[in-house]
Amino acid sequence: MTPFHFTAGKLPLLVSIPHAGTQLTSEVDAGLSEAARGLPDTDWHIPLLYDFVRDLGASVLIGHYSRFVIDLNRPPDNQPLYSTATTGLFPETLFDGTPTFKPGMTPDSAARQRYLETIWQPYHQQIQQELARLKAEHGYALLFDAHSIASVIPRLFDGQLPDLNIGTNDGASCSAASIAAIEQVCAAQSDYSWVVNGRFKGGYITRAYGQPAQGVQAVQLELAQLNYMDEAPPFAWQQDRATRLQHVLKPLLQAFLQAGKAV
Repeated sequence: MTPFHFTAGKLPLLVSIPHAGTQLTSEVDAGLSEAARGLPDTDWHIPLLYDFVRDLGASVLIGHYSRFVIDLNRPPDNQPLYSTATTGLFPETLFDGTPTFKPGMTPDSAARQRYLETIWQPYHQQIQQELARLKAEHGYALLFDAHSIASVIPRLFDGQLPDLNIGTNDGASCSAASIAAIEQVCAAQSDYSWVVNGRFKGGYITRAYGQPAQGVQAVQLELAQLNYMDEAPPFAWQQDRATRLQHVLKPLLQAFLQAGKAV
């Protein structure tokens, strides 16, 4: 299977969706623990939730493989992004701390090197190529990294996660004008709680490619999943909730696009 699906758009915006994939390699499929077999840490339905961005004219990049094979939003050297609990390039545990693999069934180093070369690297090469194309065509490029997560995971954060978790690497990955525009959209509504650079400040994609001084801005949005789906298996899509959430997501992306012109 190809490592990703890519659609080129006409706007200076690339929407990256690295964690919605469910494809497994043979080694990972054979080794998953019972707790991991249902792929509980997937960013379920995110391509469907953001389907409207195609009509806006954005480019879209969607990873095909499960994060249990390799995590596209972690650095290739597997250095931790957070000092608190997290998962790595090759997740050994689920978000709740349960082992990802059965004893002795973790993919070996040769398999993992193959995943890095055939899944991780092509995804990031596509990001780099598209950002370069957008910057050449428009003079600048915007990257929006779209994620979601269960609203309550005690191992990762206390209590219930805010609904909208915006990450800009503590302001380093995008301009002050862009984050102010996004904050204005969030503040103008009362349906969803929100925070900027709270528990989720942006993963490797946001941190690696968000270089405002070089004409590339990046923002990550981590959504609490209860706002558009059921958080318990089989993780069903909830259209009414999703439609309501899209009424905030669309103006948020439009604000990013408008403010991004200033850089």
